Amino acid sequence: MKKKVVLAFSGGLDTSFCCIHLTKDRDLEVHSVVVNTGGFSEEELKEIEARAYALGVTSHAAVDETENYYNDSIKYLIFGNVLKNATYPLSVSAERVCQATAIANYVKKIGADYVAHGSTGAGNDQVRFDMIFNILIPNVEIITPIRDLKLSREAEIEYLAKHGVEYTAEKAKYSINKGLWGTSVGGAETLTSHQTLPESAWPTQVTETEAKQVELTFEKGELVAVDGERLAPVRAIQKLQAIAAPFGVGRDIHVGDTIIGIKGRVGFEAAGPMVIIKAHHALEKHTLTKWQLSWKENLSSFYGNWLHEGQFHDPIMRDMEAFLTSTQSTVNGKVFVELLPYRFHIIGIESANDLMSNKFGSYGEMNNAWSGEDVKGFSKIFGNQVMIWHKVNSEA
Repeated sequence: MKKKVVLAFSGGLDTSFCCIHLTKDRDLEVHSVVVNTGGFSEEELKEIEARAYALGVTSHAAVDETENYYNDSIKYLIFGNVLKNATYPLSVSAERVCQATAIANYVKKIGADYVAHGSTGAGNDQVRFDMIFNILIPNVEIITPIRDLKLSREAEIEYLAKHGVEYTAEKAKYSINKGLWGTSVGGAETLTSHQTLPESAWPTQVTETEAKQVELTFEKGELVAVDGERLAPVRAIQKLQAIAAPFGVGRDIHVGDTIIGIKGRVGFEAAGPMVIIKAHHALEKHTLTKWQLSWKENLSSFYGNWLHEGQFHDPIMRDMEAFLTSTQSTVNGKVFVELLPYRFHIIGIESANDLMSNKFGSYGEMNNAWSGEDVKGFSKIFGNQVMIWHKVNSEA
């Protein structure tokens, strides 16, 4: 009997090459799998399945991980207001971790001998996939034909043609990767340090020109309603995305450090995620204490970086998720957002947990919980040690 290999399959050039190579050159029984994290339509999934079988796979599966993607990663990215380098909502990196985990589970499910992916030797994905496979299925050999053979795009197309598979040599001008938590956009401009993407490159064009207000409701940090309509969190994200994307908000270019030590740029379109993170953060600033906010910021930065580098399965991540979840018990209420072409801003919030309450006084005017004499004493004690330091060292 032939040995089984599970191939992470997208239907693109690299994974199409892998299908033929693993079947013809390695004499393996290929079982392809595509993992949907909210970026594929039913029609697209059917097209990918048809392509897989046309390439000769023994079986093909589409695994829907959208709900798990939200529950395992996105929820905590919201709780942590995670924006890598204060810019990027981890649209692709968190998605790849989810996909690699689902593929490893599928390997165990069908008892495969090998697992394969189409990553090159140039980017982050090769590390994320390899590392997660090594953690979850350490006894399964990893095959990476594109990386190992160091193939050019032209060589792959020529190989497929020899095996009767036509693949257009014309490469799309922009590479697009769509998921629940945003869409990445790569092109010639993002390979430079100074050019930006043209308007035509963005997957969603700007069609809304008049200002629009949207009301977001959060319960324990999770988005549960949009404009008063209660929805499950995944559906709430999708609804907000549909409302906000035509305004052209949530677009940017991220410059970051790859896992393998080089700088990279990528464009992204993430209207829903960016509005949610900023709205959630605004609500937190009203409902959390100073030190909750401070420690959340520190831990969230580490959490986002560690997730970006594929370290989702490190147990420290569960510890940080427990902390983040604990902070969300009072993050309840409504946030009012105004959307305009190419920008948005937070109008304000309403919350029963709002710590900015006039019961305790008005900022800059009147306070009810202490007197002026109390403040005089507090100020002297609060600065006492620094006063001593200056006195000792100025006399030395």
